[in-house]
Amino acid sequence: MKKKRLNRKKNNPLKFVFTGTQFEKEISLQLFEYSEDSFMELSHLKATDFNNFATKNKQYWLNTHGIHDVEVIENLCKKIGIHNLTIQDILDVNQRPKFQEYENYWFFSLQSILPSETNEINSEQISFILGKNFLVSFQERKADYFTHIRHRLREKTGILHERSVDYLLYLLIEAILDNYFKTIDTIETNTEKFGIIDINEDPSPAILKEIEVYKTQLNHLKKNVNPIKEFITKIEREEFALIDKRHIKYFFELKDLCLTIIDNCEKIENSLSSSIELFFSVQGHRMNQVMKTLTVVSSIFIPLTFIAGIYGMNFVNMPELHFKWGYHIVWAVIIVIFGAMIAYFKRKNWF
Repeated sequence: MKKKRLNRKKNNPLKFVFTGTQFEKEISLQLFEYSEDSFMELSHLKATDFNNFATKNKQYWLNTHGIHDVEVIENLCKKIGIHNLTIQDILDVNQRPKFQEYENYWFFSLQSILPSETNEINSEQISFILGKNFLVSFQERKADYFTHIRHRLREKTGILHERSVDYLLYLLIEAILDNYFKTIDTIETNTEKFGIIDINEDPSPAILKEIEVYKTQLNHLKKNVNPIKEFITKIEREEFALIDKRHIKYFFELKDLCLTIIDNCEKIENSLSSSIELFFSVQGHRMNQVMKTLTVVSSIFIPLTFIAGIYGMNFVNMPELHFKWGYHIVWAVIIVIFGAMIAYFKRKNWF
């Protein structure tokens, strides 16, 4: 399906455009309010029912499913105090993952990989707005890769309910990267067959097409992970007021995960490149075998054709034509030459 591109030469710069596909019937919100001592969850919240993050001494996570309704997203962002550029970045799902720091919040978008049983890779853009005590996430569709985080909040498992929302951001990004690992594992399992090519069999050209599909997918994964690594590197080099110093080490762990994903992608790509080289080597070997067979057959019949050509000439004065045993002698010579050449080529291991 052709992607919808954002027309940046708009007559009205305050008119926002959604460039994705509608996956949900309507936009629904899920609000978590938590602290070390309290927890509250509001599910299936309507955008019109949300006002703002009321209490400053509590942490908030507002998760949005569906971003197709431009007016709803715009009104929601206005209530939080989000800049117009950020609103358009949330709605433009076909852009490169990006990070932007504003005066009172961060905007960070990335591509999340959706698990699939087929060879296709489905992805969606997830955007985050990180404030001092709130985190807003925008998802194109409902998915279950944050289920374990919701469970930790509800059951007060681990240290999540004791920490600020930047730690929650770490957990969300970690969950997204986990899908990358699952996808890479699936690709690696599917591509192991390419390393086993029988040199005695003729490999199908369809193998090359399938390998190129996997290489494209791996390149897509690396392209989406690199901005996450750049974001973590930026945190590593600079100090940000929205990141608790206690949580810096967790973001460093995310950087290691990104590097591991990139290394795994490159390892599989190298393996696929080797499979392509092996494919052409097998094809070349089989071509050499065919050419060798044709050369042997041609070499055997060259002297026989020469003899047949001589006695096929219509000259009157050819003494052998009037010899009683001439025909039998010619056949004997042909058979001897044939047998001698077969024995010679066999000795040279030509076949």
